[in-house]
Amino acid sequence: MAGLIAHTEQRNPDGADHEQLLRYRNGLPIGRQRYATLWRRLGKHLPWIATLGITAHWIRYTTLTWVERNFSYSVAAAYAGHTSGGSTGTTLTYVPASIQEIATALSALVGEPHPLAFDNL
Repeated sequence: MAGLIAHTEQRNPDGADHEQLLRYRNGLPIGRQRYATLWRRLGKHLPWIATLGITAHWIRYTTLTWVERNFSYSVAAAYAGHTSGGSTGTTLTYVPASIQEIATALSALVGEPHPLAFDNL
């Protein structure tokens, strides 16, 4: 996490929290092709990545599945940045997750405390 924070401070110091994290040296966000290249290169060094077909999307899917199973559908939807209604279902209009619930899920996932998580309040 410290490396990702250092990366964003260097490459997008004035960026908003919701902006893309990984960026080129010039500050522009990397695109799909760069992500694909990164995963191919990682697969050469870590054969299990290529064997399992791991990509950024695979990690997102697996992470959101874990959050949903351990916290709830509404927390997983909010964790993913989905808004109420639309393809996530109207139910989220009535049962939205709070920022504390999302922070608690993140804290549990990474095994590090989060200042907004319920267990830190």
